[in-house]
Amino acid sequence: MTTPAQPIEVLLVEDDPGDELMTREAFEDNKIRNTLHVVRDGEEALDFLYRRGAYPEAPRPDLILLDLNLPKYDGRQVLAQIKADAELALIPVVVLTTSSAEEDILRSYKLHANAYVTKPVDLDQFIAAVKQIDDFFVTVVRLPGRS
Repeated sequence: MTTPAQPIEVLLVEDDPGDELMTREAFEDNKIRNTLHVVRDGEEALDFLYRRGAYPEAPRPDLILLDLNLPKYDGRQVLAQIKADAELALIPVVVLTTSSAEEDILRSYKLHANAYVTKPVDLDQFIAAVKQIDDFFVTVVRLPGRS
């Protein structure tokens, strides 16, 4: 019998309330025990990661789900900043976005995204995609700082 995976801290960087709600539903529907933190723009994401402004007590995320099209700093800028920082670079980043443009996919991987997922429009498919991301990063992948 396998023991359940230890819950992880997930940071969702998403400005669309509908996509945030679907992600929350995916966590609830799949009984995902991970803690979901949500920020709504690139500036808030960096504040959370650097524990500044409204987030002095923010936990270090074990996984980041990052939209590309964000206000203030877009997801590409946030990804570049994360991967340029020696400490933050260790956090896996999954780009979770509506864009299926080849240039966005290539640029994200050039910026060292760990995965690129195009958001399904259908609610059930979206929930299934979030569950697959969670399953992979919680049960298959070995995350830094986790035994």
